[in-house]
Amino acid sequence: MHPSSPLQRSLVLGSTSRYRRELLQRLNVPFSVAAPDVDETPAPGEAPGALALRLALAKARAVSAQHPEAVVIGSDQVADLLGAPLGKPGHHERAVEQLRQMRGQTVVFHTALAVVCAATGFEQVDTALVRVKFRDLNDDEIERYLRAEQPYDCAGSAKSEGLGIALLDAIDSDDPTALIGLPLIRTCKMLRAAGLVLP
Repeated sequence: MHPSSPLQRSLVLGSTSRYRRELLQRLNVPFSVAAPDVDETPAPGEAPGALALRLALAKARAVSAQHPEAVVIGSDQVADLLGAPLGKPGHHERAVEQLRQMRGQTVVFHTALAVVCAATGFEQVDTALVRVKFRDLNDDEIERYLRAEQPYDCAGSAKSEGLGIALLDAIDSDDPTALIGLPLIRTCKMLRAAGLVLP
């Protein structure tokens, strides 16, 4: 620990996403989880990147208000197809529709990150962009994939860390975990800036 920081602040992940929780566990830092009470409805005409950034910060601030002494992480991901946001499909029919829209296309995933500590006034935000080129999938491939993996809780209806990788031609990102839901390179940088000591 730093001499100037005799006590490590607690860390709170402001998300109920199991994907983000599993990613944050990689850093080997103890943390708790809190559900942010945030309305995720896009504003009229709101661009996908702006939506992701606004929601990540809103989530971090909402949880920070309940845990003012802690360092709080908020994150949100919005898939962007030709400027239109794609959310979590929620069910099979919507997932089929999303994957049909995305076949042969490049989809940009905006994974926004916010780190907030109310006690110190610390607040940083950033976005990791991931460009994903989907194969020109046929309907049978889409159906087989969705039945096998059922990624109905994932923006864009595909899990790149699982079988969804077979749907893709290419992934372009400077922060490899961003597509799964939490850009860990940026997260580490922000947590250090907030005063946490990482292994």
